[in-house]
Amino acid sequence: MTTTSATTETAPAESITLALVDAIERTWAAIRRRHPDVPRVVVTIGSGTIGAARGAVTLGHYAGARWVHQEDGDLPELFVGGEGLQRGAVDVLGTLLHESAHGLAAARDIKDTSRQGRWHNARYKALGEEVGLTLAKDERIGWSLTSVPDETAQTYAAEVERLAAAITAYRRSEHIARLGPGTGGAGGEDEDGGATGKDTRASSNNGRAAVCRCEPPRRIRVAPTVLALGAITCGCCKSEFLAGQDEEEQPR
Repeated sequence: MTTTSATTETAPAESITLALVDAIERTWAAIRRRHPDVPRVVVTIGSGTIGAARGAVTLGHYAGARWVHQEDGDLPELFVGGEGLQRGAVDVLGTLLHESAHGLAAARDIKDTSRQGRWHNARYKALGEEVGLTLAKDERIGWSLTSVPDETAQTYAAEVERLAAAITAYRRSEHIARLGPGTGGAGGEDEDGGATGKDTRASSNNGRAAVCRCEPPRRIRVAPTVLALGAITCGCCKSEFLAGQDEEEQPR
C-alpha cells in the first residue's frame, strides 16, 4: 500500500490542486526510484509566509513522524510552500531534491542540521550532492542554497515537464503590498496583510535583501514596493531575485 495519491488517471481539468499534488507525488516517487533510502512521505502544500518574518519564505521542509498512517504508523511530512511555485518547475524540483536529502539523513540517522534545523552542515552537503544538487554555502544557514544542474534537470526531464504543466497557480505572499477595497489609490499593507490605505514603506532606506541562484548567490537590496511590482531577473543565472530565498526547515 502506498501513501501517495498518484494514479494513472488524469486529474479533472477543473482541478488545480489534484494536478499539482499528483505532479509533486510523481516527482517524489521518481526520486525514490533513484535513491531508495528516501522515505515515503505525506505531501502538504500551504503558505510559506504565514508566521514568517517579512521578506522570508519557507520553500519547503521535511519533518519526520508528523503523520500517523493507519497501517504503517509514523510517516514524515513533505511540505511545499505555495509561494515558491512561481519560481518554475526546475526550481520546484530543486526544493523536492533538497528535502529528499534531509530524508536520506533521517533514514541513515545522520545529523545534517543544527540550530533548529536551519544550519546545514557538510554532511548535508554530501547528501545534497548525492541526490544531484549543486550547493552553495551561506554564512547564516550553511550549505542550504541549492540549485539544479543541467544534468540533473535532464535526468528528471519527464518530471520537470509534468510539474511545468501542473503549476498553473502560485500563492501570493502574505507580505506583498496590494490594493485593498476602498483605498482609492496606491494603498500599502500592514504586517498582517491588511490594506491600510496609506503608504507603508519600510523604515530602512537600505531596502530588502534578495538573492538569486548563482553560486555563490548574488545579493541586491531593493525597496519592498519595487520588489512587489514584478520579477527582477539575474543576468548571470537567469533566475529571479527573491527576498528571503533561504529554504527554512522545521526540526525533525
